[in-house]
Amino acid sequence: MDLSLSLSLSSFFFPCLFRSFSATLFVYCTTCACRYARPIIPVYSVFKESACIDQLTRNQYILTTLGFILCSSREKRSRMPQQTQAEEAAIAGSGITTSNNETEQGGGKEEEDDETASVFSVKSLLWHGGSAWDAWFSCASNQVAQVLLTLPYSFSQLGMLSGVILQLFYGFLGSWTAYLISVLYIEYRTRKEKENVSFKNHVIQWYEVLDGLLGPYWKAAGLAFNCTFLLFGSVIQLIACASNIYYINDRLDKRTWTYIFGACCATTVFIPSFHNYRIWSFLGLGMTSYTAWYLTIAAAVHGQVEGVVHSGPTKLVLYFTGATNILYTFGGHAVTVEIMHAMWKPQKFKYIYLLATLYVFTLTLPSAAAMYWAFGDQLLTHSNAFSLLPKSGWRDAAVILMLIHQFITFGFASTPLYFVWEKVIGMHDTRSICLRALARLPVVIPIWFLAIIFPFFGPINSAVGALLVSFTVYIIPALAHMLTYRTPSARQNAAEKPPLILPSWTAMYVVNAFVVGWVLVVGFGLGGWASITNFVRQIDTFGLFAKCYQCPKPQPAPALAPQQQRH
Repeated sequence: MDLSLSLSLSSFFFPCLFRSFSATLFVYCTTCACRYARPIIPVYSVFKESACIDQLTRNQYILTTLGFILCSSREKRSRMPQQTQAEEAAIAGSGITTSNNETEQGGGKEEEDDETASVFSVKSLLWHGGSAWDAWFSCASNQVAQVLLTLPYSFSQLGMLSGVILQLFYGFLGSWTAYLISVLYIEYRTRKEKENVSFKNHVIQWYEVLDGLLGPYWKAAGLAFNCTFLLFGSVIQLIACASNIYYINDRLDKRTWTYIFGACCATTVFIPSFHNYRIWSFLGLGMTSYTAWYLTIAAAVHGQVEGVVHSGPTKLVLYFTGATNILYTFGGHAVTVEIMHAMWKPQKFKYIYLLATLYVFTLTLPSAAAMYWAFGDQLLTHSNAFSLLPKSGWRDAAVILMLIHQFITFGFASTPLYFVWEKVIGMHDTRSICLRALARLPVVIPIWFLAIIFPFFGPINSAVGALLVSFTVYIIPALAHMLTYRTPSARQNAAEKPPLILPSWTAMYVVNAFVVGWVLVVGFGLGGWASITNFVRQIDTFGLFAKCYQCPKPQPAPALAPQQQRH
């Protein structure tokens, strides 16, 4: 790489090919010499003793300086592993190390060393992610995708004021339980590392954290709720893909598009772990940001439709259905443990989800409010916000970008399922990506099938939110935290102490008890009743295996007027 870089620069600076080649070769050799010399020999002193020094021109001296810079950067990178070890020694004193996270799955300490050794490589830039920024992009990207298109529908059910308040409420509530999950992960990891347990070639998952801290019954509950939620989360992404592409190309029905996108999303089996979503998370968040601001601006430019009505809330069923959809929106941290495990320093995760949520507010609040202001109660029968906006190049771009992001979010939701399935069949330690991809394919089949059975874009979000998200990412983490630190010795030896905003264990218990009570009564109880009622209504109206859910009915061709008789 150094040779090609030097050649390109020399051809720019020198009109004479021969002199440029000789200068380039000289600088490259000097750089190589500096790489292996101990200590580093200053480039200038090498030049001074060289026979070529009398022939150096001003431009050749520039190349000489470039050689010295390259030499210095190599030496600096060679020292970085030692600096990293010193940082790890300091972090180890806090109770958790940065040992071997997902070394086999494209991640972990080995990959961090590989990254420092090839800072400028494309593979490092696009493939290997384990920093706090990577975790932030993953959380924000995973938190809001297709649900962005259903939030205006929820606002029409809730009304403007309730919609805004519940978004803020569930956003902060979700950030709190994500913080609890991160604390429990660090506690579990710290205890296991004290027992000299190695996690090389192994991805820690939420049900394993529950098993290590609370026992097998909690493991079973966590595994059942988490896997079922992630299964239907993947189903929802497939349904959304078919629903969105229909607004660009309606020559195929939505069920056919579900077949097509199911095959496309099956390619996520080749992505080893969350370590390898670096570029995808970045692109996904950028695409959703475009879509959110397109909805906001397009609704404002379109203006209010004639005779617009804002009657929500009108019925309790609709009100709690919309509320559980928002609960689902900010309950996307079923993959928190996997994202943390993909980090080089997981202890930095604690407040990342909150920061991601604050950014997501800038996307969800303006777009949902603007769409509801413009179209009002029309959204009650149009769960996809794209369906009410006029066709244009801007809308088509938003649809395409959202489709790509839904593909990425499908990978986020299905990857933990792949891990569970690999552990069940004994393939989790396999180093071959192709073998693991082949082993993962059976997981995609039920996702594909369920998306064809229940193509109810919008109502299915509320049902999943009430029945699965309420337990998976709200109730179970809060209860698990309370039980893990129920004894004085556990609190005294806790790897993570209470946060600054709640400096006492009593205050944390009060907040956790409120979370459990609220979500159990309002989210699971009332929300479950409303969402299931609405879901059954969709089945009665459209039936299972609906060919084209909420598609506009074709207009009958106008009858030809009879020809007037000639008199």
